[in-house]
Amino acid sequence: MRISTAQYYGTQASDYQRNFNKAVATASEASSLQRINTASDDPVGAGRLLQLGQQAALLDQYNGNINSTKSALNVQETTLDSITTALQRAKDLALAANNGTATDKDRQAYAAEMGQIQQQVLGLMNSKDANGNYLFSGSKTDTAPYSQNVDGTYTYNGDQTQINLGIGDGMSVATNTTGWDAFQQTINTSRTQTTMTAPAVDDGRVVLSNGTVGTAATYNAKFTAGQPYTVDFISSTQLKITDALGNDVTSEASQNGLISNSNGANQTVSFRGVDMKLNINLKAGDTNPDAVIAGHSFQLSATPDSFTTARSPGNPSTAVITGSSVTNQAAYSAAFPSGGGAVLKFTSATDFDLYAAPVTADSKPVSSGTMVGSNATAAGVTFAIGGTPGAGDQFSIQSNNHQTQNVLDTLGQMVTALNMPVDGDPVAKQKFQGAMESALGNIDSASNQIGAAVTSIGARGQSLDDQDTTNQSLIQANTTTQGSIRDSDPAEVMTRLTLQQTMLQASQLAFSKISQLGLFNKI
Repeated sequence: MRISTAQYYGTQASDYQRNFNKAVATASEASSLQRINTASDDPVGAGRLLQLGQQAALLDQYNGNINSTKSALNVQETTLDSITTALQRAKDLALAANNGTATDKDRQAYAAEMGQIQQQVLGLMNSKDANGNYLFSGSKTDTAPYSQNVDGTYTYNGDQTQINLGIGDGMSVATNTTGWDAFQQTINTSRTQTTMTAPAVDDGRVVLSNGTVGTAATYNAKFTAGQPYTVDFISSTQLKITDALGNDVTSEASQNGLISNSNGANQTVSFRGVDMKLNINLKAGDTNPDAVIAGHSFQLSATPDSFTTARSPGNPSTAVITGSSVTNQAAYSAAFPSGGGAVLKFTSATDFDLYAAPVTADSKPVSSGTMVGSNATAAGVTFAIGGTPGAGDQFSIQSNNHQTQNVLDTLGQMVTALNMPVDGDPVAKQKFQGAMESALGNIDSASNQIGAAVTSIGARGQSLDDQDTTNQSLIQANTTTQGSIRDSDPAEVMTRLTLQQTMLQASQLAFSKISQLGLFNKI
């Protein structure tokens, strides 16, 4: 086979170009110390690097979520701690006012400070984060959690939604604490009431407090089913309790209904989970205590449901609901909407419909009627209407069964009780003491609920720390794996570069010699 000069020349040129390209590529690798710069350098390795890069980006996002969640939870915990401190001060004031030596002026001063504490707690419950979002509104971050009603009570305007962020593969954590969890589920220990039924005019000899729920499980299991109860004093040392059906249930009372007739003994009568303060106040000349105490009677029952109402801003008239109460318990229990509330809608100046909230185009009224005088009665509830309603007027209605009570309402009740004059009136003072003890029970209940919310925050914080540790390990492993695939061995690269440069020089020399060959060089 004959090889021409031109053919040999081309072969050498090709070898030179190939060696040159290798040297340039290796030089570039030596400069960056990365062996994969394009997918063509290592298709399998490039694909693996793409997957690892996606994982790294996700881990970075998880890290950002963890940091932002930690910051949010820290703000919430600090705010809740501040509320707890304020409630402790309120508790101290209540105890000071209830110590037996405080005067009406002292209690008025305590009331003023208690009012300030209430506003402080309200401000803390309506706190915002650095972005201007309310802390305790759930998902309704642009809505203040609490607002005051016309009757002085407070309503929660947020929802029960927790906002979750991913912090790891298949793992998320709630970034917020809702006001519903922290404040609205506070067990109301003061959800019973006593009403004197005999004598017709209170002579002050027997004072029986409204009571506090001391054992919730017993109360729920036994008390509610048998109410209302009748508490009869058959002597100065014995009372009798009968349930709504007339059954004698005195045996379930503390000491089987045995009481003391010592003046101002401030004794406790416990019955079906309810603790009531009892005072027997004998007067001068009461030589026969049994005769003057016998015949006193009280009705003991759960506090009836109350209602918070509000008129719609777009109502055509200026009519308002001035009062509301349950007037037919059976109809109320059977038909009145529970949970989401109700809407009272007027179709004329006198005719109305009651709907379960929210009202849609397909909603059907649960009750309809016509006003009698200034009253509208629907589903067992009578609403007192101030003014003349117009067709299209709507009123939102929320029922309150008093099973729970937010601490703002408790503080408001304490302010009211502290402002009541009791100096020189032992009966009023006994009633005040009962009110303070009930309020203190609710303060403790509120503090416990807030404590549970803080515990939840702490548990989530621990989860964040644990997952952060896991994520940092994954980030380190990801970085190491990427480096093993992408990065070059400096020693190996430099050795290879030296070899390729030597081969390139040899190719250059050979190419230079061959380019000078010709037929006439041998003549």
